Amino acid sequence: MSIGIAANTACDRRTEGIAGSAQAIHDEGAWATKSASLEHRALRKPPGARMKIAPAVAATALAIASLGAALAAERSIDKQIDVAASLDEVWGAWTTRDGIRSFFAPDAKIDARVGGAFQIYMDPLAEPGLKGADEMRFMALQPKRMISFDWNAPPHLAQARQQRTFVVVRFEPVSDKITRVMLHHTGWGDGGEWDKSFDYFERAWPAVLANLKKRFDGQPQDWTEWMEQLRKWHAEQKAAETKE
Repeated sequence: MSIGIAANTACDRRTEGIAGSAQAIHDEGAWATKSASLEHRALRKPPGARMKIAPAVAATALAIASLGAALAAERSIDKQIDVAASLDEVWGAWTTRDGIRSFFAPDAKIDARVGGAFQIYMDPLAEPGLKGADEMRFMALQPKRMISFDWNAPPHLAQARQQRTFVVVRFEPVSDKITRVMLHHTGWGDGGEWDKSFDYFERAWPAVLANLKKRFDGQPQDWTEWMEQLRKWHAEQKAAETKE
């Protein structure tokens, strides 16, 4: 996350789109055709047989409709940006500690392997579990093409933070010196803190990608001021606790 995102996090602490893929639509159409064929056959059978088959056809059609509604309800955050850097450079930015510190957060624990750490520390001075994206893991890596990792809500959304969502980042070379980064964030629940978390990252991910672009435009993120603010804030919190 950028200083802009980090500032949101500190401030808070101080106070797929699946939507039906082409394959799903194809499968639904195939099942609908099959259901229609079964119903046609049922109409040609004796009344007793028709009574047995028709309810099954109706139940199948209802299940298909319910599945379609569920797919349509799935939501996601989808962002992309073109970066003035080679594919190798952008891959390194997402899969190394130094790379993450250059645009995403002041510190991180990165172990680029399946099941390895993808922990992003917006507040490295905080207690374990409150540093940022604590305990997150790489779920999959396709070298220089794709990474995926689980993700959680920021600390101020404690209820949603107990859950996990899912992020996929894809890398596509536009040219030798330009790489397209495409981010897909899904796995959302509905209502309450789920909606607040969704809105938070709807704002946060564009800032992260903008910082990635700036990093390769010659402006890697400088976290000095942010860390000074954190030290001051933690000192104030400790003083307040001592008085109590």
